[in-house]
Amino acid sequence: MPLKRTSTFEAPVMTQAAIRKLVADSVTVALEAQATTMANTSNPNRNTSPTGSPVAKTGNYKEFISCQPFYFNGTEGAVCLIRWFERIKLVFYHCRCAKENKVTFATGTLTDDALSWWNTYAQPMVADQANKITWTELKRLLTNKYCPQTKVRKMEEELYNLIIKGNDLKTYVRRFQELAVLCPNMMPNIKKLLEAFIRGLP
Repeated sequence: MPLKRTSTFEAPVMTQAAIRKLVADSVTVALEAQATTMANTSNPNRNTSPTGSPVAKTGNYKEFISCQPFYFNGTEGAVCLIRWFERIKLVFYHCRCAKENKVTFATGTLTDDALSWWNTYAQPMVADQANKITWTELKRLLTNKYCPQTKVRKMEEELYNLIIKGNDLKTYVRRFQELAVLCPNMMPNIKKLLEAFIRGLP
């Protein structure tokens, strides 16, 4: 006859306040790390002199393509544009893409309408000049083109009113991140971003 378990141990129940604090603490850490990363990559005054450590080999276009970047054709909408930005950024990291190659490599993944738009933008300039814009500037240009102000206003309203549905935290976090990237003017700093995130929790 099998032995019966006599233990009466029960897992502790977390209160809503404890869950909120846990999520808020995790989000704070993640947002601070992201802010630090953003500050370090966009700060023209940071120290860029060599520190004595060896310089990593930068990737070429073949390595960039081997990392399977997404292609963007300009008809998929704002969320697909954000996913394209995220994937391209990840590919830049994996192939150790040099800063001066980012726009050249990224525009190599534009197709159809997006490629026509890029060619129209770059045509009045020499190709080298067009590719000398920064990755941040390219993202701004693409956002202005494929996320018109009417859509941005609608997304800002959605972000302002975004709340978690049921216990689906994963969907809430994903949509919050997408909207925060598309509506940067609504979240000028970490504090505002965190306040908006917590406001949507139950």
